[in-house]
Amino acid sequence: MSRPRAVLTLLLAALFTTLTTACSSSPAAAGDPTVTIAGGDYLGGAPVYLAEDHRLWSAEHVQAKLQAFPTGRDALNAVLGGQAQLGIVGDLPAVTAALTGRELRVVADLSRFTDWRLLTRTDRGLTGFDRLKGRRIGLPQGTNVEYALSRMLASAGLTAADVQIVNLAPNQIPAALARGDVDAGATFPSFYDATRTALGERYAELRFAGYTARTLLVAGPAATDTATTAVLRTLLRAQTELTADPAAARRAVLAQSGGTLQGGYVDAFQPAYEYRPTLSAELLQQLQDEAGWAKAAQGLPGPADRAALLGRLHPAPLTAVDPAAVTVH
Repeated sequence: MSRPRAVLTLLLAALFTTLTTACSSSPAAAGDPTVTIAGGDYLGGAPVYLAEDHRLWSAEHVQAKLQAFPTGRDALNAVLGGQAQLGIVGDLPAVTAALTGRELRVVADLSRFTDWRLLTRTDRGLTGFDRLKGRRIGLPQGTNVEYALSRMLASAGLTAADVQIVNLAPNQIPAALARGDVDAGATFPSFYDATRTALGERYAELRFAGYTARTLLVAGPAATDTATTAVLRTLLRAQTELTADPAAARRAVLAQSGGTLQGGYVDAFQPAYEYRPTLSAELLQQLQDEAGWAKAAQGLPGPADRAALLGRLHPAPLTAVDPAAVTVH
């Protein structure tokens, strides 16, 4: 083959590769609406991150921009502040926003998780939740973790008034336990392994399945039904892929976390989540229970009755894509 012909062949091959790559990535069209999604829970929001990793948004003619935050509470603040149209948040932050009169709509319950643990040290003698009275417990206040602790205490006939709460960021729990600043710590599951490493042979835990944490997709004032429906259609596509290939979904979540999550944690805990966007009577009852607790524990002002919280659910987008998933009225 002559040199000019060989160069032409290489150029054509490179052009073909570029075109093939562009087609496989399925970029969104310039005119597609942009939706910013604030995320504070990688595992609970796994379908969102799988959709991003597998570039599924363009099939529904939407451009999604994901913003990462350390907690669902921070993601919720981004939605309420107008920096994002949609948010991936826990149930308790959503309830708190509703009770304080913020403009917020719950459009789907994305996933459910029950494998909670109270972390402690072997030298603290905490062999049961009934041993917590008078103890110092570190946790990130205002998050689902605080409500999880309230359920743990209630299981032993205790309340938050019976313990000393220390407000700590989720990633501060391992070091606080290692130093002995607190007797126990309640934090997100992504910090369980870090605590085990920090404490070594002193590590101990009390497991608890009496609270189902729900990861919600919430819409702020700037979200439109058209864009929200397109996002939910994309998440149903992602749900199908997640069910068909859970290992690929775990890899996608790990990649999208940008180093925030570790492979061992994702492999261990993602199978514990139940994924499927729903709006159910069970969700509404839990929101009522949490609203009642928040009013009593935090003195929040808004109504906590069924009618008020039902009004916070916005079923139209999910009904448009999966009518059977909406079972609350």
